[in-house]
Amino acid sequence: MDSEEKKASRETSSDVEQAPSIKIQPQGTAAHTFLEGGRRAWLSVLGAWCVMFFTFGYLNAFGVYEAYYIEGPLKNHTPSEIAWIGSVQFFTLFSFGLISGPINDRFGPRVLIIPFSLTLTLSVMLTSLCTKYYQFILCQGILGGISQGMIYSPAASVIGHYFQKKRPLVMGIIVSGSATAGIILPIALNQLLNHTDLGFGWSQRIIGFIILPLALTACFTIKAGVEPRKGTYFLPEAFKKPAFSFQVAGLFLVCWGIFTPFFYLPTYAQQHGMSVTMSFYLITILNAGSFVGRLLAGGLGVRIGQFNVLSIGCTICSILIFSWLKVQTNWSLIVFSLFYGIFSGAVIGTMISTLVQTAPHPSQMGTYLGMASGFLGLASLTGTPITGAMIAHWHGYFEAIVFSGVCGLAGSALIFCTRVAYGGKKAFVV
Repeated sequence: MDSEEKKASRETSSDVEQAPSIKIQPQGTAAHTFLEGGRRAWLSVLGAWCVMFFTFGYLNAFGVYEAYYIEGPLKNHTPSEIAWIGSVQFFTLFSFGLISGPINDRFGPRVLIIPFSLTLTLSVMLTSLCTKYYQFILCQGILGGISQGMIYSPAASVIGHYFQKKRPLVMGIIVSGSATAGIILPIALNQLLNHTDLGFGWSQRIIGFIILPLALTACFTIKAGVEPRKGTYFLPEAFKKPAFSFQVAGLFLVCWGIFTPFFYLPTYAQQHGMSVTMSFYLITILNAGSFVGRLLAGGLGVRIGQFNVLSIGCTICSILIFSWLKVQTNWSLIVFSLFYGIFSGAVIGTMISTLVQTAPHPSQMGTYLGMASGFLGLASLTGTPITGAMIAHWHGYFEAIVFSGVCGLAGSALIFCTRVAYGGKKAFVV
């Protein structure tokens, strides 16, 4: 072998080491080398962090809205009816990833992030003018959720273009944006609604003014790191992979249960004697724990494998939900909120990374994440209204908590099947 052939062989070997997750090279795509850093990559991380702040982070504060609506403008509606506002928002956020993911792969993220950042800001501002139930459904639930769904999938999947070995850690950093919002926004809303004379309208507009600069930052920083994908719009062959299909089914069940405390913890605490102000802070404490959990999950994902972290996190969350049955005093509610936040944060911080990990090429990550999000949207639409109906029917939380815990455990079992289907322990070391 001459010197040029030896050099080519070394370069090929280096590429394989840098991109070990690419086991299949789809027809018509070039082999991809992950940069694992650089100015363009880290600017995209900044933009994606902002996106998580004003998409999932804004939704993380819905427990505060739920508690306020019950006592305020929607006091004539049941908790289940009010929960539909947040559930519709969750549903549209996830389900519209089914549209935005493939569009991102084919045309890049900016054609989505720029216009829908503006419509999201408009949704927040319009919500400040709402007084009737259908208006909250339209402005906060539908318009807000569609806007968020058209933004989050492109932002999350683009990060997979730049990172492979560091991907679990970087994803943990990105999704900490939603936990940060979950800390800041409930405190801000609590202070504005309960300790000022501004009223709901201007309190909500201030939230909009917080979101606007973050949306502008995302518009200017997020860029694709691969050439656009050609071919079919969807990739249905993904569901032939057990590692993908088991994971989607498991996360569907997990989403049925995991968000129950995010919606009903404040009202549960008030029923057990906690003040309204302190009950609002439980969402902040939960999201503070979630911030820690997401960062820890990213670091652990690099060391022990992200599928392992996801499986363990789902199981512990389910156990904690069952323990919620005996949590009734103020201090125990605070401790529960903190620990549940840590482990639910680990789940949320890992699930995006594990979904895109199953894609054979970075140009397909948006489509894989979008197709999975379409199914998770159905879980988000139905999960909390089901538990809300249980709370209203039985005038208590026992049945809703048991339902959530059982769903979480069943989902955890399917997530474990995903770990096995992906190839055993060795396959999870990224």
